[in-house]
Amino acid sequence: MFKALADKSRREILKLLKRKNMSVMEMQKYVSFTQASLSHHLDILKRANLVVTERKGQFIYYSLNLSVSEEMMKFFMDFFKK
Repeated sequence: MFKALADKSRREILKLLKRKNMSVMEMQKYVSFTQASLSHHLDILKRANLVVTERKGQFIYYSLNLSVSEEMMKFFMDFFKK
């Protein structure tokens, strides 16, 4: 998970998905990297369990995995509290 979050481009993707669920085509409008790079970053985020996918017809929509995000925030809050 930390490796996935270490990259600025992946953090940018997570910020996009914070707004709403999006397909690769929608995300492509907001990022400056290629579709191949975007797909690579999404794969890393998915393997880190930070994003989940849902197929709707021909498109795959990505969204934040909120349960993992909540766990991660709790970890950081507890970590910095001590």
